[in-house]
Order: sequence, then C-alpha cells, then structure tokens
Amino acid sequence: MRIFLLLLGCLSFGALAAPAQQNPEAIRVELQNYYFDAARRGDVPMLDTFIESGYSLDTRDDKGYTALILAAYHGQGAAVDRLLDAGADACAQDQRGNTALMGAIFKGELQIARRLMASECSPDQRNGAGQTAAMYAGLFKRQELLDALKAKGADLNAEDPLGNSAARLASGEIHTAAPR
Repeated sequence: MRIFLLLLGCLSFGALAAPAQQNPEAIRVELQNYYFDAARRGDVPMLDTFIESGYSLDTRDDKGYTALILAAYHGQGAAVDRLLDAGADACAQDQRGNTALMGAIFKGELQIARRLMASECSPDQRNGAGQTAAMYAGLFKRQELLDALKAKGADLNAEDPLGNSAARLASGEIHTAAPR
C-alpha cells in the first residue's frame, strides 16, 4: 500500500512517466533516483511524499550518500530540516566515511552545519581518511564552527594519519605526508 501511495505521489508530481511498464527493480531504482534528486534540489513537497509513504530515509546511493548528505552538500537547508525532523540519521557516513556535517562544512553551508551539529553525533566522528568535522572546519577557516564543535566536546588536538589536527589546520600548518 505504501509503495502505491509513493508511486501515486510521484505521478502527481510528474516524476514517473510509465511505472506500469517497468519491472519492480526498475521502479525501485527510479524511485530512489527521484528521492535523491528531490534532496539535491530541495524539493520538500516531493520529500514529504516519500516521508509520508514510509520510504526509508537513510536509503543510500551507489556512493553511500543519503538524501540528508546530498541536501546538506547542495545547500538545501529546508530539505535538511525536513529530513532531520522526520528522523534521518545525521551520523550516516558515505563510502568514504564523510557525513552530512563534513559536506556542509566543506561547501561553506554554515547554517546547515549548525543545524547538523545539534544532532547526537559524536563531534569526533572520523571519515575513512581519519579526519573529523573539526579538521574540516580548521582547514576551511570556519572558526565559528570550530568553536562550536569544541564547545560540543570535539578534540581539536586529535590527529589524522598525516599528523594534522583541527588546531594545526586552523593555524595554516598542513601536513601532506605522514610524520616520520
């Protein structure tokens, strides 16, 4: 029943052209693509259709991105808010271990980053390269976010495998090779 409601919602938005002509796997893939596209574009009414149908909020694409990660990276604050309010996992990591918060900091989406920092995620969550959100904030000179992460308990002296810490990165000291 839920999938029928979702298909109906997508049809009402003109998202699916002819779902009856496709096999179930093709429909699943197409729905997933529309879900991620709605997150990238900040299409909250379309996201609402998915949410109200019971669609899994933390569905991942082939790179491990969730809708929340995509919305944060693309600066879609209203979509980020709606997904978080609906229960999307703010701590989810893509295949490289990056989170929505890391993406928002990287892209300079400070309001979105502040909203994501209010989640229950560890401020010292690391990506596959051993970097934390604080290291991103230090590297990109986002001092206000660095201060907020510190207030949340982030360890600004924690180092990645190259010996970089958020504090060092913020001061402009960047290591590009592992320490000997």
